[in-house]
Amino acid sequence: MILPEIDPVALQIGPIAIRWYGLTWLAAFYAIYFLIRRYQKDLNLDQVSDLMFYSLLGAIMGGRAGYVFFYSIDQFINNPFSIFFIWQGGLSFHGGLVGVLIACFWLSKSWKADFFWLMDRVAPFVPPGLGFVRLGNFMNSELLGRPTDWSWGVIFPSDPLGITRHPSQLYQAFGEGILLFIYMLWIAKKPKPTMNISGHFLLGYGLIRFLTEFFRTPDQHIGFTAFDILTRGQILCLPMIVIGIILIYYSYRKQT
Repeated sequence: MILPEIDPVALQIGPIAIRWYGLTWLAAFYAIYFLIRRYQKDLNLDQVSDLMFYSLLGAIMGGRAGYVFFYSIDQFINNPFSIFFIWQGGLSFHGGLVGVLIACFWLSKSWKADFFWLMDRVAPFVPPGLGFVRLGNFMNSELLGRPTDWSWGVIFPSDPLGITRHPSQLYQAFGEGILLFIYMLWIAKKPKPTMNISGHFLLGYGLIRFLTEFFRTPDQHIGFTAFDILTRGQILCLPMIVIGIILIYYSYRKQT
């Protein structure tokens, strides 16, 4: 299936261009805000608003810093100011996660609340936002999948090779946005000890991302890393999986 070329600009108002990718980020944060506001009664309106504002800043700043340090360190060495060139593209989920965690750690201290208490109340509602961002990747024809002869393979207009590829962005949208959401709701359905839900989020995301990366083409300037099999994204998921398991184990041990 050949995808039509989607104009990245959804709406042009004079010199102002509203891009589809920006709209998917907006949808992502609104979905998270709506779910937390609707179903998380332990946080008041002001706290949710502050949480979303500082998390957005953390996601963008951390996402950009993570991309530069994890995927484009040579560019940073040649031009340290490139870390601020957000308009050139390049955001890393793992860097964005670190940025959000820093923002939430600061908020928890200002609220005199336990950090993991806050994370446990936010984590179940994050996956739909991740799904929207992956849809934005698909509409932008970026982060292309690996070649395939499967019947639902697609040809991306941005692909210079013009070959049929896995729609890996949709795989990740389904895995990170739907499967992980269902898993987190199931985990959070019954009371859990502090940091348990946070651990399940790290474990669940890490496993889903690790598996779906097998259908995604590694970054061209990096290629495969460990044993010429794993991508940089998969390497970065391994600490998430390990930390998730440790948090789950430690949460139950603290309870006994």
